[in-house]
Amino acid sequence: MKKILIAVCSSLILSSCTWVKVNPNGEGVRLVQSIRTVEPCQKLGKINTKVVSQVIFNRDMEKVSSELADLARNEAALMGGDTIVPASEIIDGRRSFGVYKCFPAKP
Repeated sequence: MKKILIAVCSSLILSSCTWVKVNPNGEGVRLVQSIRTVEPCQKLGKINTKVVSQVIFNRDMEKVSSELADLARNEAALMGGDTIVPASEIIDGRRSFGVYKCFPAKP
């Protein structure tokens, strides 16, 4: 019984943790929800992200969504993008994002 209680408590603690952090380059990338926002922008490509969505039980979808966006922001910065837009729903901890360049490069 004690082992079960420890496992349940551990999984509750782990499910509340944030695993992904935005790096300094990713902080310059914004997340927008509407494709209309990026119509005048240059599309640079697409990113597929994945995080753990289940640790014994399903993790909080808001946290999973946030971590997927943080991963996408980090990757978009590497591509030279400054804006991401979700391009799919979240399925099994996976989501795709469109990457766009909307603002001119800083001198």
